[in-house]
Amino acid sequence: MLCHTALDRAAQVARHWAERGCPVVIHVDKRVRKGAMSRLRRDLEGVADIRYSERFACEWGTWGLVAATQAASSLMLREFPGVRHVFLASGSCMPLRPVEELVAYLDERPRTDFIESVTTEDVGWTIGGLNIERFTLRFPFSWRKHRRLFDAYVRIQRRLGIRRRIPAGLVPHLGSQWWCLTRQTLSAILESPDRAEHDRYFRRVWIPDESYFQTLVRQVSSNVESRSLTLSKFDFQGKPHIFYDDHLQLLRKSDCFVARKIWPQAGKLYRTFLNDDRIGQAPAEPNPGKIDRLFAKAVERRTKGRAGLYMQSRYPNQNWENGVTAAPYSVFEGFADLFENFETWLGKSAGTRVHGHIFSPERVEFAGGERIYNGGISDSAALRDYNPQNFLCNLIWNTRGERQCFQFGPGDVQKIAPFLARDPNAQISVISGAWAVPLFHANQNFSDIRKEAARLQKIEMAHLAVLRAVTAKARIRVWTLAEFIENPMEPLQTIIDEISPRSLRRLTEAPRMRDLTGFGQFLQNLRNQGMQPILMGDFPAGDDPRPSSTRRGRPYLVK
Repeated sequence: MLCHTALDRAAQVARHWAERGCPVVIHVDKRVRKGAMSRLRRDLEGVADIRYSERFACEWGTWGLVAATQAASSLMLREFPGVRHVFLASGSCMPLRPVEELVAYLDERPRTDFIESVTTEDVGWTIGGLNIERFTLRFPFSWRKHRRLFDAYVRIQRRLGIRRRIPAGLVPHLGSQWWCLTRQTLSAILESPDRAEHDRYFRRVWIPDESYFQTLVRQVSSNVESRSLTLSKFDFQGKPHIFYDDHLQLLRKSDCFVARKIWPQAGKLYRTFLNDDRIGQAPAEPNPGKIDRLFAKAVERRTKGRAGLYMQSRYPNQNWENGVTAAPYSVFEGFADLFENFETWLGKSAGTRVHGHIFSPERVEFAGGERIYNGGISDSAALRDYNPQNFLCNLIWNTRGERQCFQFGPGDVQKIAPFLARDPNAQISVISGAWAVPLFHANQNFSDIRKEAARLQKIEMAHLAVLRAVTAKARIRVWTLAEFIENPMEPLQTIIDEISPRSLRRLTEAPRMRDLTGFGQFLQNLRNQGMQPILMGDFPAGDDPRPSSTRRGRPYLVK
């Protein structure tokens, strides 16, 4: 047992092994204080078949872990000649099945070595970017304590082309640190005439505890099962999962003999698995794969989260998302400019919540004029503009189950536009050039109207370019104003059907359209003043608002 912390729990597990006929050799990290070491000895005083090996400082990824394992293994083989298998465990490991079942399992396989051992070409779980370079470069600096020196020395060796010679006959292998080896195999490794050369080489290998025994076992063993009898799971960053009390049923389901890492305060686990009164499991092959699916889901939830819910683990990584927003929503551009009371009509027709211009420069126009909306979202434009993307995600998340619709146009804050275009949940309907209708009815100097029209047209043209980009994933429909007013019922029906696909509600009336008498002449006046309106479509110059074309308006999809 390699012990570093929580020595009281380590003593409890060591007593459990020793009292059931399994000798235990304990190595305690040299950095542990003498008082804690003395308490450990007192806790195990009087328990037969427990020994303490020479102590080494065991820092992660350094040779000290291998040296500690060598010392404890040598003492085990020397003090207990009847031992046939040696099982390496840590102070945070705990037996999940009765010791008798493990003994019986090993009795049936007297010459089998259980150690995960795969070549560097076949390893897919290494974290940190080093596979074969672990064995061909030198690593004199601690990765945890001296990260800059570690990285700089690696870069220098790569630049200069420095490569270490791998000892003859060795094929580098990697695997879990936790193994169970036969006496014959372990003694052959420890008593090898080449051990001094091997130790000297592996002393400068990165994370040698995952490669020393894993490599050398291939030279001396004739029957290696490349798997560990210890259940140990790691997250996407290479950090071990810690098991708590609520993992009780999960650990039972694995059928494994030993698990790590157990939280020291998981009293329920220690009481359950170190209890002689518990009913043994039916004989079964250890199968950690039974719970792999749950761990895979946990990794996905941790890295991607739920659709539209942003959390700390996702912020450092752009586009680490399981859906940018939580639910479908609709964006209407130009409709409120063309129709009177469009929000009220849409809410009644589609049975949904319809907001105004929630990205208006002045304030967020929530439905019903609300100042504070679901989830405590304020109508403050300053708070919204600090992070428009999160504002929209929060709005959709806090209104799940109710379709949200809002207005958008060239007069709004445009920073959100690329996000809308790439969100698959967005349904965007655009009547291009409809922003000219309020200008047509405005009682202002025509020179001011012309300048404002030029500004809005420039903004909308850039916005339409974003919607037509190849990266756009939203469902986008665009009509020119001329196309739309030719036959408004057809596109409105299409939009209602998409918002409420199950209602099969046929529209019997359209919203009231604003008076467009003289609109064509208005556009001609803009042209006469030097501004070229091109987004509205083809309008005649007379008083008749109907376009000269007689073809039916058809939406086009931008994908």
